[in-house]
Amino acid sequence: MGGKGPTSDDGAPLRGRSRAAALRSARARGETLDQLLDRNLAELLQELRVAITGVQVLFAFLLGLAFTQRFTELDAFALTVYTVTLMATALATVVLIAPVSFHRLVFRRRQKAALIAVADRMLVTGLALLVLAISSGVLLVLDVVLGRGPGLVGSALVLLVAVGLWYGLPVRARRAGSGDDGPGDADDGRGDGEGGRPAG
Repeated sequence: MGGKGPTSDDGAPLRGRSRAAALRSARARGETLDQLLDRNLAELLQELRVAITGVQVLFAFLLGLAFTQRFTELDAFALTVYTVTLMATALATVVLIAPVSFHRLVFRRRQKAALIAVADRMLVTGLALLVLAISSGVLLVLDVVLGRGPGLVGSALVLLVAVGLWYGLPVRARRAGSGDDGPGDADDGRGDGEGGRPAG
């Protein structure tokens, strides 16, 4: 990938607005581009660890649920909700673990900027799948325990809160340019790239 313009210290090309965002963020924090990428990667790994823990717990519950005696009593609606929940959880697991495979395949090939960009997108996608899995899981359990009406209300509430906190609040803060931390600190060097994607 012999692109124009600067690269990180590990040789990964940085292009367009992503390059400008990375340079601005690195300068504001007194870092080199390589240090910026190392910090961004460490932060992404921490975020992935938090997300994957929630997915693992939900996935284990769902896999075990199919082998319980009560499972055979589920009606068509509950079976559909179970299927949606299981598939969303399985896909979230695959998407959230995918950066590990990506890293292994590009290891020592000077692709850290690409890894960060791809991992960022996968984390956002995985979290969206996790929101779907959690809200449909709540629907499944509340439908069985309390009935369809409370199940729909509880599921909708969880969905609205999750979307608001996980997406609405950060997008609003990003648009407002919250904080007086300097150019690049508020987004930590990841959210000011192309289309709000990471610098890389």
